[in-house]
Amino acid sequence: MPASSPPTMTPLYRQIYLRFRDAISTGRLQPGERLPSVRALAAELNLARGTVEAAYQMLGGEGYVQSRGPAGTVVAPSLSARAVDADEPRPALAPGPQTSLPMPLQIGLPALDAFPRKLWTRLVGRTLRQSGVEGLAYPDPQGQLALRHALAGYLAVSRGINCTAQQVFICAGYRACLDLICSSLLEDGDRCWFEDPGYFQARRFLEQARVQLVPVSVDGDGLDVDTAIARAADARFALVTPHHQSPLGVTLSLPRRQRLLDWASSQGSWIIEDDYDSEYRYRGRPVPALKSLDSEGRVLYCATFSKVLAPGIRLAYLVVPQAQVERFASVARDMHNHCPQLLQATVSAFIEEGHFARHLRRMRSLYAQRRQQLVEALQAELGEYLQLDNQAGGMHLVADVRGGLDDCAIAHRARALGLAIEPLSGWYRQPGQRRGLLIGFTNVTSGEQAIALARQLRLAMGL
Repeated sequence: MPASSPPTMTPLYRQIYLRFRDAISTGRLQPGERLPSVRALAAELNLARGTVEAAYQMLGGEGYVQSRGPAGTVVAPSLSARAVDADEPRPALAPGPQTSLPMPLQIGLPALDAFPRKLWTRLVGRTLRQSGVEGLAYPDPQGQLALRHALAGYLAVSRGINCTAQQVFICAGYRACLDLICSSLLEDGDRCWFEDPGYFQARRFLEQARVQLVPVSVDGDGLDVDTAIARAADARFALVTPHHQSPLGVTLSLPRRQRLLDWASSQGSWIIEDDYDSEYRYRGRPVPALKSLDSEGRVLYCATFSKVLAPGIRLAYLVVPQAQVERFASVARDMHNHCPQLLQATVSAFIEEGHFARHLRRMRSLYAQRRQQLVEALQAELGEYLQLDNQAGGMHLVADVRGGLDDCAIAHRARALGLAIEPLSGWYRQPGQRRGLLIGFTNVTSGEQAIALARQLRLAMGL
C-alpha cells in the first residue's frame, strides 16, 4: 500500500493574501484604510519582503488594494463598505451618533474645523522631542505639575478663582472628576440636589453611584435654592451649572449664589460647580465662577477642555478646597486615573505660550457669527413654530416648540434625516415639563448651510 502523501501547505504569500482579502470582504478593513508597509509587515511576521510583496501584488491585481507609492498601500477606495458576516457577533449600537464626524446641529461639540491643527501638531512634536526619561516613568496621579500651575494662573485671571497647583487635579474627562469626588466624599444614603432639567450624563453617573438625586426646578435665575432647601435641607451635595445652566443657558443670580453658599456652609455640604460653557459669552461682562465667592471651602470646581479644544483630548480638571487636598490625593493614587502625559504637556504649553487665550477669542467671534446665521435661518423658515431663547452665551440654541408639537417625535424624525437635535423634555427627570429643541450651531459653517439645515428641520417637524 503506497504511503499517503503529506498534507499540502498553503504558501505563506497566499496565507497573507487570504487574510487581507477576508478582512476587506467582511468590512474589518474599510475602503481607503492604509495597510502596513511591506517592510513593517515582513518584520512583524519574520518573513522575507518578497513574500509580503507577492501577497500585495495579488491583492492589487484583483482590485482589493491600491499602491500609492511613497504614501503606501490602501484598501481600494472604490470598494463599497461591506457588512460583517452574518455569523459574526455584532456589537449593540449605543444611542447617539456613531461616527467620528459631527452630525449637523449636534450640541456639546466645538467647531472641529477651527481646531488649530497645525499649531497643535507642532507643539506635540516639540513636546516629544524635548521629553526625557521622566516622561517614561509612572505619572503623577494628580496630574502634571506644569499643567496644574498653568491652570491655576488661568483660573485666577479668567474665572476669579484663587487656588494653588496643589489644589488642581487632572482627570480623564468630566465623569472622571465626578468619580474622584464620589470616591473621596460620598457616603451611603447621601442626597444630592440636581438641576431639573440637567445634564443627563452627570445624572446617569450619579444614579449609578447610588446617589439619591433630588430634582430641583430651574427658572430664569437658575436653580431654585429655596425650593431645594424646603425639599431636602439635609442634602450633602448640590450639583449646579451656575454660569450657563445646562441645558437652559440661564445664569444663577447673585442672591441665589449667596443663598447656596450659606446653605452649604451651615450644613457642611458640598457644591459641585460644573463651569459649563463659561468661556463663551457673546454679550455683557463675564460672570465670575461660584468658586470665586467660596470663602468657607465648600465648592468643588470642575471644568473640561472638551468644549474649548476637542473632546478627543479627554482632559478635565477639578479644583478642591485646600483642606481636602490630602484626602483627594490619597484617593487619586488608588484610582490610577492617569491622563496621557504627552497631552498634558501639550495643553500646558498651549496655555503658557498664550495660544489658549487667542484660541478662545477666535472661537467667541466665530461662534457669535455662526449662531447669528442659524438664528436668522430658523426665524425665516420656522419663526411661527419655534420661539428661540436669546441667551447671552453657550454653544447651542434653546427653542420652545409652539402649536402642541411633540419635541421627542420631532427629534426622532430629525435624526432619521441626519440632524442631531435633542428634545428638551428628555433632559427633565420629572415628566410633563417644558417641550423644546436643543440645537447646536458651532459646526454650521455658512449661511447657506444654515438655511438648508433649517429647511430639513422643517421637514422633521412635518411642516
